[in-house]
Amino acid sequence: MIGTIRKHSSWLWFVIIGATIISFLWWGAGPVTRNSGGRVAGGGYGTIYGKEVTAEAFTAAQREFYLYYWLHYGEWPERSANMTPTDMERETYVRLLLAQKAKSLGIYVSDDAVVTGANELLRSVGGRSGQSVPMATFMERVLTPEGLTAADLQRYLRNDLTIQQLVQALGLAGALITPTEASQLYNRDHQEVSVQGVFFAASNYLTQVSVTPAAVGQFYTNNMAAYRQPDRVAVNYVVYDVTNYLAQSKAEWAKTNFEEYVDAYYRQNASQYADAKTPDEAKVKVRELLVHQRALMDARQQANDFANPLFAQEPAKPENLISAAKQKGLTVHSTAPFAANDGPQEFEAPATFAKAAFKLSADEPFAGPIVGADGVYVIALAQQVPSAIPSLNEIHSRVAADFQEQQAIALARSAGTNFYFNAMVSMAAGKTFAQVAISSGQTPQALPAFSLSSSEVPGFDGRAELGQLKQAAFTTPAGHVSNFAATGDGGFVLFVQSLLPLDEAKKTAEFPQFLNQVRRGRQNEAFNLWLQGEANRELGGILKQLSARSAAK
Repeated sequence: MIGTIRKHSSWLWFVIIGATIISFLWWGAGPVTRNSGGRVAGGGYGTIYGKEVTAEAFTAAQREFYLYYWLHYGEWPERSANMTPTDMERETYVRLLLAQKAKSLGIYVSDDAVVTGANELLRSVGGRSGQSVPMATFMERVLTPEGLTAADLQRYLRNDLTIQQLVQALGLAGALITPTEASQLYNRDHQEVSVQGVFFAASNYLTQVSVTPAAVGQFYTNNMAAYRQPDRVAVNYVVYDVTNYLAQSKAEWAKTNFEEYVDAYYRQNASQYADAKTPDEAKVKVRELLVHQRALMDARQQANDFANPLFAQEPAKPENLISAAKQKGLTVHSTAPFAANDGPQEFEAPATFAKAAFKLSADEPFAGPIVGADGVYVIALAQQVPSAIPSLNEIHSRVAADFQEQQAIALARSAGTNFYFNAMVSMAAGKTFAQVAISSGQTPQALPAFSLSSSEVPGFDGRAELGQLKQAAFTTPAGHVSNFAATGDGGFVLFVQSLLPLDEAKKTAEFPQFLNQVRRGRQNEAFNLWLQGEANRELGGILKQLSARSAAK
């Protein structure tokens, strides 16, 4: 099979070339050491369907998940802000469960099917032609730096196709929707409605609110918990700015076949540069991206060289960062105290910055290198500020503004409710919705026609959630007004004028694709329901242990 992959290395490269370049540049500083993890009570890896999970099986499935994640998201999971070690272990166990279930059902994928499946994957992502790269080059640039092998890739491709067949088999019942049923669903989702609306915004009632010291004081007393400041932390940090490494990056790229990388990356990601007038203009941006990525890699290497001796110094004290920076002629910056959800206000920090800062302690006062979009950071604990409620004097203007806004929202909602009842009575007496609105001092607004499948309604943005608008419009009979719908900023009342005729020509053109989408959605839904039940039964104990271990860290 490895030979088969080598013979078809051209299609394989098409699938992953975009992510390959980023991975090769960004993470080229060296391979990541992976701890297989996954151990549960007793030191083993648990059982699935009554069979013990071996260390070898767990490691193999973990490597498959790493490849799956990289091929789908363009980064290795341990470097993703969206994945925790516990998440990775959980996904590994799910992959083990699926592989074992497929084996028990006799699902088998041949070598030829692996090649065919890869070609189908290529066509599904656009079918663009690309540069043929030998398997040896792919291994050198992608697999080997991450400690992965061609055998890992072979196993991933085979098992991924096996899992796809498992999804089709176990989700088959969900895919058995008839064209008649799908036609009814299409009609429901695409039937458009014509409405008028009157919107009640708090901003129109702010001047009607009397803001007195007594009222503000009472509001503060009643809502003190809402003003509690969370735990905060301040850090000192050294930053390796990417701009200091751009010249070096350009020089390093000049030693390679840079334009081949640029062309390959552009072919795979052309859709991301749709705003460019010409391919040449797009490639200018690609060059800037690749130079920036390599510069960031160089900055990270310098940050590593600074951090390693700093972290090894005993005893570990926060002030060691200042002395180490002074010895190297580096500037130490400081942040004001910041909350975990906010991050520092002095600069645009990556999400991992705040997460690392809140893990600092007297015993472990350092963190980094932390890679951001424009620099790499090494940080040290400067101050920990516990949660507290500020006095009214400290935040009086904020409290007063909150009080005024709350009262204005209440006035807007009251006006909206009164308008609804007035509209019901007046329209029953023969007045139109527009007449009722104008006589009430409101401006009726005619919205563009929309359906349940509409992703936006021009003129409605920011007034409320789109789902609220659809709920009000499609639960109100034509020729009637909706109940007043309260929103975060006030609310609205709709008048449903009519349901518009369905565009039959458009339905005829769109229905085949719609039918396939519905069937795939039902199939995936059926499979996910099965998987949830299986995971709860077979992996429930294992996943609970993993979650408990994560919470204890």
